[in-house]
Amino acid sequence: MSRLAEQVAQALSVDGPLASHWPGFRPRTGQTDMAQAVTQAVQDGGSLVVEAGTGVGKTFAYLVPVLLSGQRALISTATKALQDQLFARDLPRLTEVLNLPVSVALLKGRSSYLCLHRMEQARHHPHAGQAVWQRALSRVEQWAQVTRTGDMANKVEMK
Repeated sequence: MSRLAEQVAQALSVDGPLASHWPGFRPRTGQTDMAQAVTQAVQDGGSLVVEAGTGVGKTFAYLVPVLLSGQRALISTATKALQDQLFARDLPRLTEVLNLPVSVALLKGRSSYLCLHRMEQARHHPHAGQAVWQRALSRVEQWAQVTRTGDMANKVEMK
């Protein structure tokens, strides 16, 4: 068993850091099997496709080996909700529990950001003279002045 495989097994064990930090954590065979398969793929540089049911612990099964390996990884999610969960909750918690100084970044598609060109087009839209349109555009323009990122997920309600 490789050093990484041992680290992953220890992290997910009954006396590992996850179990010590989260009283409800219990090792699950499906999770540890998946984690070891991910470990092997990380080490070999190969591809891996895994299918597992709800409650197996897929998130930790792929994050733990990747984080412990120290390698760069790109994680793509099917939903924004899962993306937010990984970035805001799971990654910070795991890196703290595993005591790993890692750097993470969240990349989103362009539809997640304010488009200044489209905002300008909205000013000249045929409906731009309508009061409802003007109020909505005014709120977007106010927000555009204060946002640092233009991330639509961080919109604040402006009066």
